Amino acid sequence: MKYHLLWVLATTLMLIGCHSKSDSQEVAEAKQVDTVIVYMTRNINAESLVKIYDAMGVLPASNDRVAVKISTGEMGGNNYLKPELIGDLVRHVNGTIVECNTAYGGSRATNEAHWKTIRAHGFDKIAPVDIMDEEDTIHIPVQDTKHIAFDIVGSHLKNYNYMISLAHFKGHAMGGFGGVLKNQSIGVASSQGKAYIHSAGYTQHVDSCWNHIEDQDGFLESMAAAAQAVHNYFGEKIVYINIMNNMSIDCDCDDSPEAPKIQDIGILASTDPVALDKACLDLLFNITSDEQNDPQPMFDRIKKQHGTHIIDYAENIGLGSKVYKLIYVD
Repeated sequence: MKYHLLWVLATTLMLIGCHSKSDSQEVAEAKQVDTVIVYMTRNINAESLVKIYDAMGVLPASNDRVAVKISTGEMGGNNYLKPELIGDLVRHVNGTIVECNTAYGGSRATNEAHWKTIRAHGFDKIAPVDIMDEEDTIHIPVQDTKHIAFDIVGSHLKNYNYMISLAHFKGHAMGGFGGVLKNQSIGVASSQGKAYIHSAGYTQHVDSCWNHIEDQDGFLESMAAAAQAVHNYFGEKIVYINIMNNMSIDCDCDDSPEAPKIQDIGILASTDPVALDKACLDLLFNITSDEQNDPQPMFDRIKKQHGTHIIDYAENIGLGSKVYKLIYVD
């Protein structure tokens, strides 16, 4: 309980009084003082997802090639973002759903298996889908080289110049939690890139990387560095959305995740990935135990994996800010 108390106390003011002024007034005032804005809606549906995306005001040009990065989810799991929830947004931006293969066994480890999963989960029915490392990989530069010298991503990344990092916010066995920072680091990395990040730069070999994952903070810091690489690659043409529903302590990469023990919270969006993941953690840590919520398992998982370290480190390397203004779009 002490673990998240400081987070709660430090952010209570951010979560109070969000309706005291009109949305337009709050946005204007925040922009005047260069405050990071995190938009939020309690409504989790296709219409609200489009609405909160539009609120950020970073719309693609007519000739932009838009990648919508999601997790297509392991076969057997059922918490991944469903096509009926995200389809309107993907069509709204004329986007392509993008993914990469995994670095472990399962239903997304090979091109053939991954395509089978994509079709079984119905993503190919709502938009074009691209497994970005289906053919090859490329290296993109990292700003922070403490652990990794570059970020290894799918070669198809070069086909896009605008990205929506659309993440399912939930727990994660290795990272503690998964949001947009995970979605654009591990998620955008190729199989070899995933091995490189998980091993904190020790190896790019998928078969051996799991023997070199003892450096937990190094893994989290490598994720932050890779997330920054993708952010820098797209410049001002990348936006971030976290959907806080079906929040199991397990990731969508788990084919048998634990059942969620906390209620759905909403959709949050920002142009700053650090502020966005921080806002989601703040909301999570403000949940109290009652008949409908048992947040302690999530708290314990994040604490065990030192999960909040990625937020602190990402801010330290200049990826974003932990200070934000929460504005509702409802």
